[in-house]
Amino acid sequence: MLLALLALLAAVLARDRPRLPAARAGMAICLGLCVQVVGSTPMLEARLPVAWQAPLVAVAVGNAVLFWVFVQALFDDDFVFRPVHALAWGVVAVLSGFNCIVGPLHAVAPVTFGLQRAVPLLFAVLAAVAAAAQWRADLVEGRRRLRAFIVVTGVAYTLVMLVARLASPRGRLSATMASIDVVMLLFMMAVVAARLLHLGTSELFPLQALPRPAGDASLRRDAMPPSVEAAGPAETAAAAEAGLRRLPEPPAHQTPDPAEERLAAALHRLMHQERAYRTEDLTVAALAARLAVPEYRLRRHINQRLGHRNFNAYVNAFRLDDARAALADPAQREMPVLTIALEAGFQSIGPFNRAFKAATGVTPTEFRREIAAKMTEKLADS
Repeated sequence: MLLALLALLAAVLARDRPRLPAARAGMAICLGLCVQVVGSTPMLEARLPVAWQAPLVAVAVGNAVLFWVFVQALFDDDFVFRPVHALAWGVVAVLSGFNCIVGPLHAVAPVTFGLQRAVPLLFAVLAAVAAAAQWRADLVEGRRRLRAFIVVTGVAYTLVMLVARLASPRGRLSATMASIDVVMLLFMMAVVAARLLHLGTSELFPLQALPRPAGDASLRRDAMPPSVEAAGPAETAAAAEAGLRRLPEPPAHQTPDPAEERLAAALHRLMHQERAYRTEDLTVAALAARLAVPEYRLRRHINQRLGHRNFNAYVNAFRLDDARAALADPAQREMPVLTIALEAGFQSIGPFNRAFKAATGVTPTEFRREIAAKMTEKLADS
């Protein structure tokens, strides 16, 4: 049952979102768990030659790294695979395979086996930290609940299996513990599969770039309308200001809810006119308190009405718009970039530079230089 469920999950992920990092990590952990379940059966451990067990052990221990990567990819919409992920898995796999082949009698066995036993605990902690990170900023309610489940069950499973293997003289599971191992994994995978099918991949994994409301549009230059891209600083600022005044429309297939319309108007006024995004450490709870609405309603509104999956990304879109307008303003040409970043709501220059380049493809200084060059060229042509 467990092998069939793992294969089903891998097939669903491969079918629906094969190119997304979260789906790829999910497929990897599902296949890795299949190898782990087969390789840890007492009969196979007793009869299979040690050299043949080494690859199975390497994959099984490496699953701790895959779980950590999967949690990061699932809960971070901007996650990308990095060489450190492959390096971590490779080091753990080589270490565990070496221990399996050489055995516990070589000179450095206390060190190598100690490191191998620390791997599951270390990456369970890292996975829990990744799942808990920005939990309050997550606007997808189903994904927020899944975070808690993964943190609790993932860490609990790791600790139980670690204790079971440490209690065994050769680190092998007894028949009873092997059955408990399968039952625990089956429970966890059944819940994940149920949530995946219930939520749909459109909630766990974005189907495509969601349309952003006016004023929250992506700042990438290739996504800008030609008229805005070619316009000068004044025209750009005017166009942005005109867009900020428009309230987002409800979906065409829904009847407007008066309470939602009041919330939309109040949120629009607070963010566009009062510029609440300039407040340092602005949270969903703080914004909900200012709007005098329950936090869950504000989360649902920003997620389902405005199309945002993360509160920090929602707020940073306003801050980047603000900073971009200031950088394009000739009257603020002498103002330091740091001052502009701080006034827009960023707490330091580092995160601002990274967010600005990710959104526009250039640094703030390069953006200001390009705007100045376009303005000079426009004046020369006129």
